[in-house]
Amino acid sequence: MNAPTTLYETALTSLTLKARGKVRDIYDIDDTHMLIVTTDRLSAFDVILPDPIPGKGIVLTSVSNFWFHHMQHIIPNHLSGLKLEDAVKNPEECALLQDRAIVVRKLHPLPVEAVVRGYLTGSGWKDYQKHGAVCGIPLPQGLQMAQQLPQPVFTPSTKAQLGAHDENIDFAKAVELLGQSLAEQVRDASLQIYREAAAYALQRGIIIADTKFEFGLDESGKLYLIDEVLTPDSSRFWPVDEYRVGISPPSFDKQIVRDYLETLDWDKTPPGPKLPAEVLAKTSAKYREAEIRLTSA
Repeated sequence: MNAPTTLYETALTSLTLKARGKVRDIYDIDDTHMLIVTTDRLSAFDVILPDPIPGKGIVLTSVSNFWFHHMQHIIPNHLSGLKLEDAVKNPEECALLQDRAIVVRKLHPLPVEAVVRGYLTGSGWKDYQKHGAVCGIPLPQGLQMAQQLPQPVFTPSTKAQLGAHDENIDFAKAVELLGQSLAEQVRDASLQIYREAAAYALQRGIIIADTKFEFGLDESGKLYLIDEVLTPDSSRFWPVDEYRVGISPPSFDKQIVRDYLETLDWDKTPPGPKLPAEVLAKTSAKYREAEIRLTSA
């Protein structure tokens, strides 16, 4: 198998840059469509690092597209059906973007991220230790780190600006931001997607501990799933064979990078440190393994 190509940043001449996020470059196509390019950039502790993870953007695009199609019976998504060649007329740029760019419908993103937790870990574990609850949702006493929850819980958060942290909110605050009906739609769709995806992934040797979704509305107020879905960047994937209650399992994502960064004398502010070749290669392999497990026939 050939080594994956890397793409840190794009500068397309055939389209106008609309926004550049931590990982994605977004271009305007016309009034109703835009191009999302998933690069190989990696952020850790909300800092974009200087080194790309080879092939990461291709993996994220492949996994997202797989889930978008897999979950169409629950909710429509932002994929337009247009091909890359329909939007990018420059052949060289088209080749550069192959397998890592999608043409999507322009929708109005909601100001809330939809987080679903199936296991007690991360900020949810810290919240539980302090309050016996996660984002205001009471949980049984005596749960341990990484333990599966009795039922998945919907714990929304606000969407922070680039470089800032998202803030967990309770459902009442989500209702305040979205309205009762829309908040319930988002909650119910998120929980259904999570349950179906978690059951599927478990058969492939992956536990989806938690994940976050983003949603948008069209002009008529219809709800769509947007951005990315159930990738190693937007979710916490654990290998089933290494899962133990009471410890934080290894994950199919940038955990290798985080662990390396924790060994450095770095204050977690920009600029981020360079990463050794071994850390880049191991991280790239982890992303690829998650893709193969989930999407291979």
